Amino acid sequence: MNPPTTDETLSALDPSPAHLQQLLDEVGQRLAAFVATVDQQPAQAAGDFDPQASWLREPIPETPSAPGELLDFIFEQVIPVAFNSASPGYLAYVPGGGLFSSALGELIAATVNRYTGKWAAAPAAVELETQFLRWLAELMGLPQGSLGVLTSGASMSTLIALVAAREKYLGDHLLEGTVYYSSEVHHAVIKAARVAGIPTRNLRPIPVDTRFRLRADRLEEAVRRDRKEGRLPFFICGTAGTVNTGAMDPLAELADIAAQHDLWFHVDGAYGAGFRMLPELQPLFKGMERADSIAMDPHKGLFLAYGTGALLLPDMSNLRRAFSASGAYLPASQEDDKHLDFCELSPELSREWRGLRLWLPFKLHGVAAFRQALGEKRRLAVQAWQRLSLEPDVEIAAPPELSLFAFRQRFEGITREEENRRNQALLERINRSRRIMITGTEINGRYFLRICILHLRTHEAILNEGLDLILAALAEARKRF
Repeated sequence: MNPPTTDETLSALDPSPAHLQQLLDEVGQRLAAFVATVDQQPAQAAGDFDPQASWLREPIPETPSAPGELLDFIFEQVIPVAFNSASPGYLAYVPGGGLFSSALGELIAATVNRYTGKWAAAPAAVELETQFLRWLAELMGLPQGSLGVLTSGASMSTLIALVAAREKYLGDHLLEGTVYYSSEVHHAVIKAARVAGIPTRNLRPIPVDTRFRLRADRLEEAVRRDRKEGRLPFFICGTAGTVNTGAMDPLAELADIAAQHDLWFHVDGAYGAGFRMLPELQPLFKGMERADSIAMDPHKGLFLAYGTGALLLPDMSNLRRAFSASGAYLPASQEDDKHLDFCELSPELSREWRGLRLWLPFKLHGVAAFRQALGEKRRLAVQAWQRLSLEPDVEIAAPPELSLFAFRQRFEGITREEENRRNQALLERINRSRRIMITGTEINGRYFLRICILHLRTHEAILNEGLDLILAALAEARKRF
């Protein structure tokens, strides 16, 4: 970077409206250029980062720097060296979309800086956020009157749900509580249980069937066994779209077991819950409407920026039981369910105005646009699965129920370890071009490659280009071995 350039107009923390507009113009130009070229940018370039870069050793800046130079530095040296999760070729992990209208809402919310922990502090802003939660609960099929709370992501949503269930069912008997989930569950559920104080010995991963769905019969056996041995079963987690294979647990059966044994039924819909918005896929989600809580990530299925999660519930009193607290220095709390004090519903007291980053995109684009985009991602995933299924040496772990599936290349006459090594090398060859990025995982001791199509900008052209790269890498491996 060039030496700092003093700018007296920026020596004050609160620039004039004219200088604020100038800053916005400069940022806007660079953002527009970024979006205009994002399809030409590499899908991943984290390896280009130089941990010995000179700017990492700069002293604390005592004087202002030139805005243009700072913005050039950010856009040229910081943003590019990363997994490019804004790229249409980013088919890795579960993509976050980075919808610009959401970023616009975030900019407005951060600038006006409304405190939304208490209804009394910003009643219109809180009601706007509550309205969005009402819409989202309706889209997920929950009963009328269901609401929730916006969070940083499904990890926090799951933790909040676990604590609420713990308070409802366990009381002072924390060490006897047992938690049940699929052996394919996201590790965030296990982490949340540990943070909520559930002993590791009381965590029950339940085996899955050949389609990687939690086996309801084995779940019921485990619940009965634990209760017979004096433990306190209290929490079942079903998954709507696992991260390894995209599997949908039998939610209706899990809801039946939860009702029969008086257990909290939680649905981890971080990746997949958004697909319930598609009428043709709603049968997959049968039973989710009976959940005591649903964790979902609008920064996945609704294409928003990372850091946007939601916890939805039909009974908000469960959250108040766990998190209600007050102080003499705070505005009075609301005494009914008509108006929400979000600080009474989660561990957070300080919180930003999260609702605008969700409400604004729904209003600007309309929900039909989100349904159309989700439908496209689903169709592209099916196309990719169908094409790879034609390769005689390609094994698909399971057909895509949503927009994610795993595959590997089979080789005859070699050990599992060597076959895993060759598939890891296959992944490296595919990603080497940087036009697309996919990731790997392990299923039953075998290494698989994963494709997850859930990016706002991923359309048929980039998918076809990616499939060509995958097919070429498969052919190269055949020739080599």
